[in-house]
Amino acid sequence: MTCIVLAAGYATRLYPLTENFPKPLLDVGGKPILDWLLGDVAATGLVDEYYIISNHKYAHHFTQWAQAVPYPITVLDNGTISNETRLGAVKDLQFTWERLEVKDDLLVLAGDNLLDFSLEAFIRYAREKKTSCVMRYYEHDIERCKKSGVLTIDDSERILDMQEKPQAPASHWLAPPFYFLTQADARRIGQAIADGCATDAPGSFIAWLCKNAPLHAMQMPGRRYDIGDLKSYEEVKRKWCI
Repeated sequence: MTCIVLAAGYATRLYPLTENFPKPLLDVGGKPILDWLLGDVAATGLVDEYYIISNHKYAHHFTQWAQAVPYPITVLDNGTISNETRLGAVKDLQFTWERLEVKDDLLVLAGDNLLDFSLEAFIRYAREKKTSCVMRYYEHDIERCKKSGVLTIDDSERILDMQEKPQAPASHWLAPPFYFLTQADARRIGQAIADGCATDAPGSFIAWLCKNAPLHAMQMPGRRYDIGDLKSYEEVKRKWCI
């Protein structure tokens, strides 16, 4: 299996910290965010290769960081130099997939999130289901649901529908940006874009895919910490030091 880390954003809400430095390499608890995330994945022994998709402005930071990491990482530069010229997460995923030398199932991760549990259970869940899969968590706050990817699922955990940032959420189940994509489904990224799939948020591809293939959603066994702005970054740092 191949792991792709989406890390080509410009994190403008974290300026000045990220004005010249990538958010996934910010320090939390004494090491970069990516060390926590990929260290866990590497410990599962279930991933063979790692690709990080970056923009041109930050690619050299990831390349330097990867030299000290004890597992094989390839850094890809999508060529963009500003938030205004960014490709968007779905096109970044397409850019990376088209450059993979080995076609394989994909574990797709947002590089700016932290989890207080291991992803091993999620990977094994997806292999048991034999479909593309996402994780889900219950969000009580309806206003937060309106700003996220909202899932509708059946009793077998199959995804019936997913809406990005709906004004009237159909449920309280939200899907964070951690996906398992089968090789067959990963090949369909270009088709989704051609069909008019939005390209900025990674969940837009999942919203398209669940209408064209079976997908399942595993309930998260712990918490996810999304580092979106300076306030959330400071909160995560405090929690990670406890």
